[in-house]
Amino acid sequence: MHLDVLDLRNFYYRTQLGRVAQRAIRDQVERLWPPQAATTVAGFGFAVPLLRPYLATARRVIGLMPGPQGVMPWPAGEGNVAVLCEETAWPLPTGLVDRLILLHGLETSENPTAVLEESHRVLGPGGRALFIVPNRAGLWSRREGTPFGFGRPYSINQLESQLQRHGFTPERSHSALFGPPAQGRFWLRTADFWETVGRRAPWLAGGVLIVEASKQVYAPTRGGLGAVVRRPLRVLEGVGKGVAEPAFRPG
Repeated sequence: MHLDVLDLRNFYYRTQLGRVAQRAIRDQVERLWPPQAATTVAGFGFAVPLLRPYLATARRVIGLMPGPQGVMPWPAGEGNVAVLCEETAWPLPTGLVDRLILLHGLETSENPTAVLEESHRVLGPGGRALFIVPNRAGLWSRREGTPFGFGRPYSINQLESQLQRHGFTPERSHSALFGPPAQGRFWLRTADFWETVGRRAPWLAGGVLIVEASKQVYAPTRGGLGAVVRRPLRVLEGVGKGVAEPAFRPG
């Protein structure tokens, strides 16, 4: 079940813990995908806090928000790029998107298969997606006071297996939110320190998993006219050709 868009907005933009979480995840996303010109970047769920670095350089930025969640205008004070959509039918042409980010879009969906199918459809050749979900082994998925305490948390194997079943190739995985989901002043002030330690200590369980996946594109099979030309039928050979008459031999 999707969270309400107002609850998500209040967490990420109006609480200190939410701003800390937003910064930690966005920094990791920027390390993986530095902003590039002439790219189309889309986000599904409530991914708009992670899209801001791409507004200045991308050809197009699109924030897709599912109907059960609701939509809000974004970015504030600028031209709106957020749109309300169905989980099973995104209003984007096939192959339009170069980079796709999902945050609070997969684990809370009642139809994750449709979400993954649409993710695969809208990505163009060579397109890549970041799937950001609560970590089953992390602390954030065990506390309902944050958006990461709702929906289905994943392990890395569960997420990668699900992606492979829907035509994606997992390329690399990372974690974020290594500090506890606590409102205490000490934890909020030391959040950057814990993120730095967590990135250097892979045995620490972060609050979220970030899996980058590419779209599998299969080479077309050889067939059709090419196969026919290589293996021509011999049945009609000789049609239209004259038949030589036998030479006359006097008795």
